[in-house]
Amino acid sequence: MKIYDEKHLKNIVLLGAPKAGKTLLAEDMIFEAGIIHRRGTIEGKNTVSDFHEIEQERGNSVFASSMHTEWHDYKINIIDTPGFDDFVGEMISSVRVADTCVMVINAQHGVEVGTELIWDYIDQFQKPVIFAINQVDHPQAEFEHALSSLKNQFGNAVVQMQYPVNQGESFDAIIDLLKMVMYKFPAEGGKPEKLPIPASEQGKAENLHKELVERAAENDEKLMEKYFSKGTLDEDEMREGLKLGMIHHDIFPVFVMSAKRNMGSGRMMGFIDNVAPTPLEANPESTTDGKEITFDPTKPVVLFVFKTHIEPNLGKLSFFKVISGEVSTSSELINSQTGAVERIHQLFIMDGKTRNPVEKLVAGDIGATLKLKDTYTNQTLHAKGYDVAINPISFPEPRIRTAVVALSKKDDEKIGEVLHKIHQEDPTLHVGYDKEIKQLIISGQGELHLAVCKWYLENVYKLQVEFESPRISYRETIRKSSASTYRHKKQSGGAGQFGEVHLKVEPYVEGMAEPTEFSVRGKEVIDLEWGGKLVFYNCIVGGVIDARFIPSILKGVMEKMEEGPITGSYVRDVRVMVYDGKMHPVDSNDISFKIAGMMAFKDAFLKSEPLLLEPICDVEVMLPEDVMGEVMGDLQTRRSLIMGMDSIGNYQVIKAKTPLAELDRYSTTLRSLSQGRARFTQRFAEFAPVPFDIQQKLAKHASEVEMA
Repeated sequence: MKIYDEKHLKNIVLLGAPKAGKTLLAEDMIFEAGIIHRRGTIEGKNTVSDFHEIEQERGNSVFASSMHTEWHDYKINIIDTPGFDDFVGEMISSVRVADTCVMVINAQHGVEVGTELIWDYIDQFQKPVIFAINQVDHPQAEFEHALSSLKNQFGNAVVQMQYPVNQGESFDAIIDLLKMVMYKFPAEGGKPEKLPIPASEQGKAENLHKELVERAAENDEKLMEKYFSKGTLDEDEMREGLKLGMIHHDIFPVFVMSAKRNMGSGRMMGFIDNVAPTPLEANPESTTDGKEITFDPTKPVVLFVFKTHIEPNLGKLSFFKVISGEVSTSSELINSQTGAVERIHQLFIMDGKTRNPVEKLVAGDIGATLKLKDTYTNQTLHAKGYDVAINPISFPEPRIRTAVVALSKKDDEKIGEVLHKIHQEDPTLHVGYDKEIKQLIISGQGELHLAVCKWYLENVYKLQVEFESPRISYRETIRKSSASTYRHKKQSGGAGQFGEVHLKVEPYVEGMAEPTEFSVRGKEVIDLEWGGKLVFYNCIVGGVIDARFIPSILKGVMEKMEEGPITGSYVRDVRVMVYDGKMHPVDSNDISFKIAGMMAFKDAFLKSEPLLLEPICDVEVMLPEDVMGEVMGDLQTRRSLIMGMDSIGNYQVIKAKTPLAELDRYSTTLRSLSQGRARFTQRFAEFAPVPFDIQQKLAKHASEVEMA
């Protein structure tokens, strides 16, 4: 396979909401370049990018897939990404290594919620953008509406390059405003015929062409001078202006196509070939120590691993971008994060599942290698003596969680190992054992994300599991003060056990006054690892309890706070005053006072109007206005407190505080209510009191479980 230098490389990523047509567009592009000789279909389960079994089973992309084309002496690397925000990790890592983003827009819907999510990351990385309005052949296509939604959302930077002559089922012609020709496609699609613009379209085309010339000229003073002197720009000058505008995020060109019928993709590829920036023209990468690193083939080798995929029978496939230098087979590199030495045995250019071996790759190119021992996503490999670490990708926090239970106890340990592998492959999926609720928890981006994880456990790793609703991490505290006394006495031949403790408990709030009813001999403020505080006072006078037993009393109190009296949840924000007691010269010991302290605390706590606290989340739902009523109503049934509403572009945002207990399976409900057009985020906000009737039910359930 031909090796392309850094001046003849283009890296693009296909982005867009579900069902926008990214996979078919990728199929068109590699077909047009002759990489494949027959276009696959979603229904036929034979597209290059959606090759994983689960993707073919579900009929949508789950993983980002890398492909390439060779077009007019340029190599174009293409990454096709999933549309569902459940797989946002695949999208973010792909945007990070691309030099141009092609945002595919469904002509029926225009800007969708998924588009908003993706744009946040495009904007963060400041990547050049091309909009491809797809499916203009659909009976319900509305090109002008789609274009208008882009302009409303992204402003005057949206620049029209083309428009359809006859959208809908009869679509077969595009007016190109850069070349000022009409492309007429055969019924089966493919290579179009170049024709003069019809007289009926001439006026519209000329007006739009003039706008395009003006926008191209605005990006460079020399071009502006030429425009003023000539009144226009030639095609090459327009390309130069458009490229500068794209690099500076001032121009977002708009193309028109039908990927399903292979109409329009070739023209966009020509634009990518001629105008989209090469890695040399793109923004440089940054390192963890704040330096910039350009895509320079003369410098030592630096690779950034942006994706890892583990196949049980194949091993680990690592996808990387060459940041500098030239990497070749037999290269020996250092992992900047771990210090591990990695030897590159094989290099590939990927076309879906097809591995095309190459001898070397240069700065700016994207490739893959097999069986790196100790290197995973977000890590940097560099040449010996050239210590560089590329800034890692910041992945979003999980939005949904579930408990994993093995149907066979013998699989418990193996499930943990497999989930760890899946996390290494997908950093947006978090795995951990929660010792508070005593469950193995996986957290992800949505129901679909977790469903894919379950599919992998069962179908790839042959582990039978159940997903259960996770228990809620409640907290317990008190509303008033109370005192209690407990005597622990045990006699069994020989030395016995004796300890008597008198203590008082009361609610703790930051800044409260010190107690005055007792003489304080010692104070300990403990920041609890589960949040809140315990303030413990030693108020013993006259030596009724020896000082050496005070730590044992504290230990007993702490043990009971780790398993609160109401539901067994952690206790927080109390202060305890040990003010009296008794001991025995022979039978008193540490265990006696630990037990006495624990039981006295429990008794006092239960007399102090115990209060159960539940985790509350800040929830934001972005949705179309036409489903706002249904979504708002559903939130209110979930005990949500609506905090406000806002609008972003064409979408509404509902802000609410919602108990975590009410958010179980919320993503499924939201998807159903909005036909997949809404998305939400949740973040822990605070602990708040549980309604009294719910507290009673939870306390009764905990009591029944304990008795059982």
